[in-house]
Amino acid sequence: MSKILITGAAGFIGSQLAHALWQEKNEVVLVDDFSYGLEDNLVFCDHDFRDEIIRGDICSSQFLYKLCQEKTFDYIYHIAAITPLPDCQIDPGRAVTVNVAGTVSVLEAARRYGAVKVIFASTSAVYENCRTFPTREADAIPPSLIYSGTKFAAEQFCKSYADVYGMNITVLRFANVYGPHIDCLRKQPPVAGYLIRELYYDRAPVLHATGKQERDFIYVDDLIDLAVRVQNGTGFDIVNVSSNETHSINELFETIRRVMNKGSIHAEYTDASNYWKNYPELYEGAYQIAEEILDHEVNKYTLCDNRYAFDTYGWKPRITFEDGVRQTVEFGVLAIRERCAGMQNMHVCY
Repeated sequence: MSKILITGAAGFIGSQLAHALWQEKNEVVLVDDFSYGLEDNLVFCDHDFRDEIIRGDICSSQFLYKLCQEKTFDYIYHIAAITPLPDCQIDPGRAVTVNVAGTVSVLEAARRYGAVKVIFASTSAVYENCRTFPTREADAIPPSLIYSGTKFAAEQFCKSYADVYGMNITVLRFANVYGPHIDCLRKQPPVAGYLIRELYYDRAPVLHATGKQERDFIYVDDLIDLAVRVQNGTGFDIVNVSSNETHSINELFETIRRVMNKGSIHAEYTDASNYWKNYPELYEGAYQIAEEILDHEVNKYTLCDNRYAFDTYGWKPRITFEDGVRQTVEFGVLAIRERCAGMQNMHVCY
């Protein structure tokens, strides 16, 4: 049994990672400040983490030092972050504080109190300026947008701590993650959550540009499988967490529509620039975001090479796209129904 700290543990990925590690009889300590996390994510059919999670701020070094000194963790999974791209672009100072300085606080706490390993949740968004596909870990070049920039910067601090102090640190670059517990109701949900929400309410989802944009999607259970496997790695490494295959937004829509039996609803299409008009703050000030940057973010192609994960950790995705979407839809529909009905004492089990 290992002692494991998970930051961002009330989020989509952190909560399910915590549950998987708990099922393996580990001592799991959950931390979240609930800026984005949800209590509903902490309820599983065989365990309820709501009374166990610690409300805390990863930017508070003293909070982390005290926690790590008391527990002496074997592994730290640092998942807490501001991830919505518009939120980071609108308030870059906060994004840097949480995503970069918060990561350094976690690394320093791990260094001071002897964690065996730190696993840092990064993103395939760091490849936004890459034009080589499938993109390998070594292909990353500095990105342009604030969110991806903060993650790229945090990766450099991970490498610094590994190089300078000899710490064991693995960076996981997540592709587009989907699965149960995906938040369908927040202002800017992931695309799968958005499609489920719109179809649930019998609304035509609005897809930007042509919908032919292709993305690399990874099911959350496959992600967790790799996140556990990398505990055995030593030194510093970076690992793509990806399916190594692409599916268009149109294909995702058609699959979700079929699973939900909403064949009479058709998607509507709008110019790519309209995606950003929901965030007027981005257009304030003397200087505005370059249109080509905005257009690229909507229309970008993503495909990440996962051969390193297989060669090093013997990992490959097991869940097919069709099965993953079906399970995502089943949970998402129940979660929307419950939250909208205001049933405070009932929670969707997964």
